[in-house]
Amino acid sequence: MEAVIIGGGASGIACAIRLKQNMPSCGVTVLEQLDEPCKKLYATGNGRCNITNTAAGGYELTSSFFSSIGLVLRESNEGRVYPYSNQAASVVNILLGACEKLGVKIVTDANVYKAEKIGEQFNVFSKRGIFVCDALVLATGGKAQSALGSNGSGYKLAKSFNHTVTELSPALVQLTSSNKNCRALKGIRTKCGLSIDINGERKASSFGELLFTDYGISGIVTMDLSKNVSDVRLKNKTERCIAVIDFIPDMSEDELLKHINSFGSLEGLLPAKLCSILSRQAEGSSEKIAKYAKNWKIIITGTKGYDYAQITAGGVSNGELGEYNDSRLTEGLYIVGELTDNQFRCGGFNLDYAFSSGIAAADGITKVYDKN
Repeated sequence: MEAVIIGGGASGIACAIRLKQNMPSCGVTVLEQLDEPCKKLYATGNGRCNITNTAAGGYELTSSFFSSIGLVLRESNEGRVYPYSNQAASVVNILLGACEKLGVKIVTDANVYKAEKIGEQFNVFSKRGIFVCDALVLATGGKAQSALGSNGSGYKLAKSFNHTVTELSPALVQLTSSNKNCRALKGIRTKCGLSIDINGERKASSFGELLFTDYGISGIVTMDLSKNVSDVRLKNKTERCIAVIDFIPDMSEDELLKHINSFGSLEGLLPAKLCSILSRQAEGSSEKIAKYAKNWKIIITGTKGYDYAQITAGGVSNGELGEYNDSRLTEGLYIVGELTDNQFRCGGFNLDYAFSSGIAAADGITKVYDKN
């Protein structure tokens, strides 16, 4: 039995290792378009590699998989799980070491431009030749950070097998704004409530750290909500997006007004520069300062784009995939990781899905093809 995995990132390498663990006699080939696999992993978690989260759906599967190849994990704050070494390089070394020990064949500089199924087998056409297999896994990643291997080519391959790809946009990404006050507040961080309103309708809300920049807003809370912002629809002017900031979610507007009346400002609660801008906008009115502090609105003009995004929003429709990320349209085809329409918040959830979906696909292939 032969399996080909297109993409040597988190999903693809995890899938390859699990397949060889399950079926040692299975021939497993990974086709990676870059000069080496796992490049994107080096950049995750600020170089520490936030592998999973204790609250992630695939936590047990992911953590047991890494235990099986000798990587020790440890939990940090908010359930984030990292390698014990706190080094992404350790994760890459363990993964590639397992590939070598198990006999996974990794072919680099192998850009795939076509794949087809003829009878019971797949033909995969790449710049390194044609590969024939019984099971094919698409693990190419999305469009985020193309320099690290995700150039969107997987969507074309999925469509060639008649799969639907939902609207794509950058996610876990900074947001741009035309509001000049963002530039004035550049470098200021604040923990606040953030909501995204699209055409006057509230789409999502969260709480966390927000960072003002010269182009707009960043920070974890911004990244988490960015998947609700569509560059395409904003550019086409079919949507209008407003970010609504509650700088002091722990206090009501009335409580803030009492504080201002007692102490003259909100400087005991917020940075002085922010207080100055709120006061100027409110023309000195205590009532308006309290209102703006709870309901500060800025126009969002778009995202910083795929080069800055951690993941891609949208992808192959989940309704077309089974329990093991198997295609419901083409037997023997599996689609995993960022290529699918699955996006999660910061904290290890997206990388967990990358690993766990690749592992699940390997288990699905084993269930179908293992004759022992």
